[in-house]
Amino acid sequence: MSITSTVQRGVALLLCSALTLPSFAAEKKTAEPAKPSYELPQPQRETLDLNMYQSIRQEGLAHSHVMEYASGLADGIGARLTGSPNLKRANEWTRDQLTAMGCVNAHLEDWGEFGMGWQQLNTWVRMTSPDMAVLIAQAAPWSPATNGPVTAQATVAEIKEAKDVDQYRGKLGGKVVFLGAPWEVKLVDKPLSKTLDESDLKKLEEYPLKPPSEEWRKDFTKRMELREKISKLIADEKPVAIVVPSREMRDMGATGGTFIDDSGADLNSFAYQHEHMNPVPIAVMAIENYARVYRLVKARVPVTLEMNIDTKFLGDHEHGFDTIAEIPGTDPKLKDEVVMVGGHLDSWASATGATDNGAGTVVALEVMRILNALGVKPRRTIRVGLWTGEEQGEFGSYGYVKQHFGYVPLSTAPDQIKLPEWLRKPAGPVVLKPDQQKISGYFNVDNGGGRIRGVFLEHNAAIAPIFEQWIAPLKDLGVSTLTLRHTGGTDHEAFDSVGIPGFQFIQDPLDYGSRTHHTNMDTYERLQPEDLAQAATVEAIFVYNAAMRDQMLPRKPLPHPEREEQSTSPLKNVMPGAEAEEKDVKEKLEKEEQQKQPQTPPAQEPQAPKEPAAPQSQPPQQSTPQQ
Repeated sequence: MSITSTVQRGVALLLCSALTLPSFAAEKKTAEPAKPSYELPQPQRETLDLNMYQSIRQEGLAHSHVMEYASGLADGIGARLTGSPNLKRANEWTRDQLTAMGCVNAHLEDWGEFGMGWQQLNTWVRMTSPDMAVLIAQAAPWSPATNGPVTAQATVAEIKEAKDVDQYRGKLGGKVVFLGAPWEVKLVDKPLSKTLDESDLKKLEEYPLKPPSEEWRKDFTKRMELREKISKLIADEKPVAIVVPSREMRDMGATGGTFIDDSGADLNSFAYQHEHMNPVPIAVMAIENYARVYRLVKARVPVTLEMNIDTKFLGDHEHGFDTIAEIPGTDPKLKDEVVMVGGHLDSWASATGATDNGAGTVVALEVMRILNALGVKPRRTIRVGLWTGEEQGEFGSYGYVKQHFGYVPLSTAPDQIKLPEWLRKPAGPVVLKPDQQKISGYFNVDNGGGRIRGVFLEHNAAIAPIFEQWIAPLKDLGVSTLTLRHTGGTDHEAFDSVGIPGFQFIQDPLDYGSRTHHTNMDTYERLQPEDLAQAATVEAIFVYNAAMRDQMLPRKPLPHPEREEQSTSPLKNVMPGAEAEEKDVKEKLEKEEQQKQPQTPPAQEPQAPKEPAAPQSQPPQQSTPQQ
């Protein structure tokens, strides 16, 4: 036999042996679940399709339709308070627009019960004595109606602390109460609109060494408690109505007829719930008009007002809905994975919600239109989510994330249950659902209508070298900055809370913080067409890259909010010679006393003799030894 024949025969025997050997090794290998791709080492160099970059630029900048969506939403539908008929129209309109542009599975998802439906029909206030004057005002959200025009004398109540409440008992009934002192209106000595310069962007890149203070939580809780006491006083006194001054804005905003009209005008944080509804009609007034009436009353000049707050409630148990649609993935191995883009669809009621957050909504719509217009066949599914209930606590995004990906259990302790959900303490570790491993990331726009200048990375250091490569071809569009900082107050937080990469873009502020945020001037005119076209182009490129790369975006370690309080608590027994606190001494003595007690087994009731156990087909499972 030749050497070749011998070798061939040996190989054949080896193959046969391999086929007949027990397959326990293969079974062991397949039994181990494959790691999600975000846990694998990431490539050092991103594969970027620069031709697609240019195609998206051309479609997004030269063929933009973002302002058509903006006018349809802000002008055609208008204000979109959660629970209102207008928000229902906006849900349906965005669903239909997404279907028309070529998305599939466009539908509305119920995120749960919200509270009372409400809309403002008309509000006016005027002074009839000592002078005739039209005063700029609108109803506070979820304000009851005056049931027609009313006339009453104005009075002032200044309640800064709980001890101030009693002095107004028996003095407010039948009057229009101006609640609180006006803030000082100073000269507007700088531009109301701002774009970020190089020094601003450099400061954003710097990681803060000092953690943010948590004092605001205590202050907010105190304000809540005081507002509840004021609400009880108002309910008992039964004034005709309440008038509150607009809050002050950054950069000398909320002056010149602009005023903030949001939940800060209500007498409690849950005014949208029937059991917490405002006891009397409430109007928010421009600071200059409010201050005039205040000064007259404080000077003991009788002031007579006429007003009509015409509002309508539409049910006590309205549900909230998100608009969802997709461009389906095409890669057999990756099509079940998802990349998400979105913004919140709801707004406040005093304007048309153009910059907060009509801008983020129409940018997300334009992103999906651009990708559909180019006939993009993404490897992963691209899904858009337009959230509602954001202004009351990011309800829509958190509801969606809870239904699909996971959630953080919240404390139900008596002192916690009365707080808004976003303020409550966690009650345990994050609870995850299987689909949490199938979403690569979420991209959000909700800082007004300014162009995109970079990305908040939310402490996700692993994403920095990836996004650095993504933005390199976008420098000429003004996109240059990555910061590890966290930013809050919008819907990416829902995804981030359960370990999903969620990102909010850095944007030029323009006049968002001085003129439009939650104000009666948040209208179409405040939107800048070029900036919105740039934002849609940049976001479309980010979404495309995430949908096409081999691996999902890397993740930071899973958050453990339940450990935060313990982690930030002061260390014990650090200072030599320091006397222990009384409670620590007591706990130590009790522990020592328990250790001295003889350990006696607990008494047991007599039991009947056991019958012999039936034979077991498998040995009983052994208990795991305690560590």
